Amino acid sequence: MPFRIGPLEIILILVIVLIVFGVGRLPEVGAGLGKGIRNFKKSMQGEEEAKEPEKQASKKNSA
Repeated sequence: MPFRIGPLEIILILVIVLIVFGVGRLPEVGAGLGKGIRNFKKSMQGEEEAKEPEKQASKKNSA
């Protein structure tokens, strides 16, 4: 059975998130979530691609 989320469910989830974390901490939660997604995407691409920019950065610093 496919899982479908409608607009009402999305609004309900957002209200619950606001209640749990509060308005003040919401930007911190969003930033942490964004960093986690970025790290996940980098890890899915592979370690070799992640090491290449580090080598290029060290060459620029030594030059």
